[in-house]
Amino acid sequence: MRGAGEAEPTEDPCPETVRAALLKRPDILTGDPKTLQALGLALGADARVVAFGPAALARVSETARRESEARASLEAVARANFVAHDQTREAVVDLLDARDAPDLARRLDEIARTRFGLQAGALGLEGMAAPEGWRALPPGGVDQLLEPGANLLLGFRATAVGLFGDQAPFIRSMALARLDLPDDGGVGLMGFGSGDPEGFTPDMGPELVGFMARVTERLAGRLRR
Repeated sequence: MRGAGEAEPTEDPCPETVRAALLKRPDILTGDPKTLQALGLALGADARVVAFGPAALARVSETARRESEARASLEAVARANFVAHDQTREAVVDLLDARDAPDLARRLDEIARTRFGLQAGALGLEGMAAPEGWRALPPGGVDQLLEPGANLLLGFRATAVGLFGDQAPFIRSMALARLDLPDDGGVGLMGFGSGDPEGFTPDMGPELVGFMARVTERLAGRLRR
């Protein structure tokens, strides 16, 4: 860059300095075929035109492909989130129409199958007589299935498949959530079971499952009064 007019040589010139130097002396680049080749560029038939060479075109194409895939992925995630929120809203409306605790269990199972495309939905209650349609759990059973102090489990727990009754042999993954029923109604468990091993995984976000659990425990408390 010593012959580039006012541009002073530096150890690490900034882009603006390099740009200014090239504008003053374009022949520094256009007169150096080896540098052009190293940059993936080529001088066109018109000496004033610098064309992209194959390597540069390949880099541009790869960048465009990555950006397109990233955009498509973001759009797919956004669509899936909209669908999931719509399904959850409709599920809550269905649960609100439950007449009693047995009807709540029936509706949760139906929602799991028809709205979420799952294998089954189930409710359990520990330490006391469970309503019809609910699974009876032994005292401390919820802690045994979720681990002490935990409120959610996403994945697979072999000891929990019995919660899903006759659908137990088909369950490959599950979402389990603790229910703390109001007014000393006891401790319960809400479960969604999937026939897909990847249906529920530990790295999934638990927000929608947790929301469904909070709605269910409040309705269960109200219906059992």
